[in-house]
Amino acid sequence: TISFFAIISLLPVMALVALAIKLEDRGPIFYFAQRVGQNGALFPMFKFRSMRIDADKMQHLVSHYDDEGNLLHKIENDPRITRVGRFIRRTSLDELPQLFNVLRGDMSVVGPRPELPWLVAEEYEQWQHQRFSVPQGITGWWQVSGRSDNPMHLSTDLDLYYIQNYSIWLDFQIMLRTLSVVLRGRGAY
Repeated sequence: TISFFAIISLLPVMALVALAIKLEDRGPIFYFAQRVGQNGALFPMFKFRSMRIDADKMQHLVSHYDDEGNLLHKIENDPRITRVGRFIRRTSLDELPQLFNVLRGDMSVVGPRPELPWLVAEEYEQWQHQRFSVPQGITGWWQVSGRSDNPMHLSTDLDLYYIQNYSIWLDFQIMLRTLSVVLRGRGAY
């Protein structure tokens, strides 16, 4: 219900974002990425495209290991991000198409963030798979606790906290905190 009414009310904003993306480089408006959802099922996650058309081929430019040997696949000044992309990421407008994933039943509004399949296959330890026991969300405890400043696959404990303490009130608190986090734009890259 929330996603349906959000889509209706945000259609004008989504139309403006789509137009800006199209005008910048004439490429596709949407980016469809395979993600791992509830119970390990793969699904296509919808996003507004925020990177260059050939961004997937340039992953090697941003993937690196931290001092503890952990793989990190995001950097703050990613050279693949377009000018429009930088804005829509900072404001989280690139996430709006995921409301359609919620309508389809692939995701929930609140829950652990859907993960990249290759990262789950290569970097996840067995205990981390617990985060897929519930529907994955557009926003969640991880997002309101630092976003990209806390690499998701290294912050599974935040998702497990959410799963173990789930309540409608916690979801409501996360949605309110999401507004604050989005307005500050911290950790969004």
